[in-house]
Amino acid sequence: MKKSFTLILPAIGAALIAVFAQITIPIGPVPFALQNMAIGLVATIFHRKEALLAVALYLLLGAIGLPVFAGGNGGFQALVGPNAGYLWFYLFYALVTASLTSKNSSFLTIFLSNLLGDALVFVGGVLGLMFLAGFQLDKAITVGVIPFILPDLIKLIAISFISRPIFKSLKDHPYFKN
Repeated sequence: MKKSFTLILPAIGAALIAVFAQITIPIGPVPFALQNMAIGLVATIFHRKEALLAVALYLLLGAIGLPVFAGGNGGFQALVGPNAGYLWFYLFYALVTASLTSKNSSFLTIFLSNLLGDALVFVGGVLGLMFLAGFQLDKAITVGVIPFILPDLIKLIAISFISRPIFKSLKDHPYFKN
């Protein structure tokens, strides 16, 4: 049973991320979207390997042209364009958060683990805006971080609240986070 979950869960995680990515509000060069919320949930609930595979599969699906990125975008150009830093650093978000959480994690641990993962995405986003879009550091932060601080904090709080009941409902399942 564990092996089949190891194969199925990344696909489910990638699908969840792709669906959440379609919920967007365009507010400038970087749209407000919910895919990082889905990545946070996947990374909190899945083991590290499955969380990383889910994000990698999501990136692969987008790279081959499926419209899974924010706003229905897809194609390899997204992985080398101005927002590429955000996309690539989702892998670090998944790695860090999945490594720091378990089904016994407290609300605070889940929140702080996701905060750290999300902060890494901001670092990647700023780097991408600077090196791929030619923004100066202050403009990259103004455009790519500041408008998202409050919405992301709300998403992180939601992840922390949502994941606890999910863990409780899966407590007897042998796969989920020992």
